[in-house]
Parts: sequence; C-alpha cells; structure tokens
Amino acid sequence: MRLWAIKLCASAALLAAMLWWTDTAEVGARLARADWPWLAVSLGALTLATLSMARRWQLTAQALDIPIGFGAAVREYYLAQLINSVLPGGVLGDVGRAVRVRRQADLARAGQSVAAERLMGQVAMFGLLALGLIGAVLVPGGIAWPGGVWALLVALPVLCAVALWGARQFQATRSFPGLVWRLIGHGWIVMHAVLGALLLVLGLYAAARATGSVIPPEGLFTVLPLVFCAMLVPLSVAGWGWREGAAAALFPLIGLDANAGVAMGICYGAMMLLSALPGLAFLWVPGAAGAAPEGAGPS
Repeated sequence: MRLWAIKLCASAALLAAMLWWTDTAEVGARLARADWPWLAVSLGALTLATLSMARRWQLTAQALDIPIGFGAAVREYYLAQLINSVLPGGVLGDVGRAVRVRRQADLARAGQSVAAERLMGQVAMFGLLALGLIGAVLVPGGIAWPGGVWALLVALPVLCAVALWGARQFQATRSFPGLVWRLIGHGWIVMHAVLGALLLVLGLYAAARATGSVIPPEGLFTVLPLVFCAMLVPLSVAGWGWREGAAAALFPLIGLDANAGVAMGICYGAMMLLSALPGLAFLWVPGAAGAAPEGAGPS
C-alpha cells in the first residue's frame, strides 16, 4: 500500500509541477477548445489498438497451448486496461489477466503469455523509435537531438539482452527468452505488435491535433515514441506526470512549446481512460478468459 501511495503521489506531484512550470491558462484554453473530430480519431485509434492487442495476446496464449477465444481476450484486455488506468503501477490489470487465465493453464504459462505479449508491444514501439532516430541521422537538417537520446537508443537493446539473460538464470523463467524468440518468428503476432504501436502513436498524434498542435513528420516516430517510453516509468498512475513532462521537454525540439506538450499529454490521458471504460461493462459480463474458451480463431 505504501508503494501505491508513492506512485500516486509521484504522478500527482509531476503533473502539478508541469502545470506550475507552464502557462496553466494556455494549457486549459487548448483543452477547452479541443477539436472533437480529432478527439474521435484518438479514441477510435485507442479502441482499435485494444482490439489488436487482445488478438496479440490470444495468439501468444495459443503459442503456449492456452485456449482463449477472441471475445474472452477482448473482455480481459479491457478489464486490465481499466484497472491499469486507475491504479498505480500499470501492471495490476495484467496480473489479473494472468491469474484468471490460469484456469486454462498453470499460472507460470499464464504469466508468461501476458509478459511476452506486453514485451512484444514494447519492442515494437522501441523499433519505431529506433527507425525514427536512424532516419533522423540519415536525413540532414532535422531535429538536433541531445546526446541522452542517442544513449537511450544504445542502452535499450543492451538492457533487453541483459533482462533476457537474467531470465535464463532462474528456473521459473528459464524458458521465457526462448518463447520471445519464437514469438518474433510468428508473423501475425509481429504484425499485431507493430499495428498496436502504430495505432497508439496515431492516438497520441490525434490528441496533439485536437489540442492545436501539428507534429512535424520528423517527430512522429521520434518524439511520440519517446513520450510513450516515459510512460513506462513505474512510479506513476497510467503514465500521468511522466507523459506530460516528457512532452513538455521534447516539444521545443520540434518547434512547439511546453504548453502544447502538457495539453497533448492531458488530452491523451483522458482519451486513454475513456477508451478503457467499456471494461466497466465487462465487470458484469459472466465468465472470464479462462472460464469458457470460445472459438480460437485463425492463428
């Protein structure tokens, strides 16, 4: 409970600091005159991303011989996103997915299906970031990136390799690196990983447009993925505070001010919460992912 309180306070403090540092009136004005068609695009992109990620999880579970129907996967994913949106840490909903699907498998395989599916999504987002930064090197006259960004690009694959090596040192997770390599060779899973990442970027871009900012092409797969990277910091509730801070720091690199970055972050956070609200309906839908497997669908 103490850790939850720390995460909640961290998000609240960071968001308050961003609003104090920027022009609160300007941020509020951008949000007040938000463009509804672009809000609809953001919400639609996040909804499609949820469906794609649910399918990604279904296919990942099938690779572990865990039968989950697509409808059940969607139900569980919405529940997980709703919990992750309102509780600190951003993983409690995913833990719940693993616990409930254990009825169709042992808890270790259920947990691996959730962890591997989330990892595939993060790898896809990091891949977009890497391609964007490589493109920034090849195309002269673009963003003048600070050295820390290039250090991050080098550090990410090293950290992933260290994490996979560490997983092999423990009996409970020894098979996890092999599972990840298997999934990388699964075309449909990779496709949904990339599609989910692209839809999340579209949702964030639409939130920027809704609040009056136009992200230039050189920022689509550099600045926006970096904002998503900031949301992975575990000391937060659904990325609040870190997302706005990253956007405020990065937006001046693409000719936009910090006010625009904070407004985009708040707008996107609201769209994330709104897109997760169908999870409330699923709370009253009988059954869970492991209770009644539906047609597994094509794999």
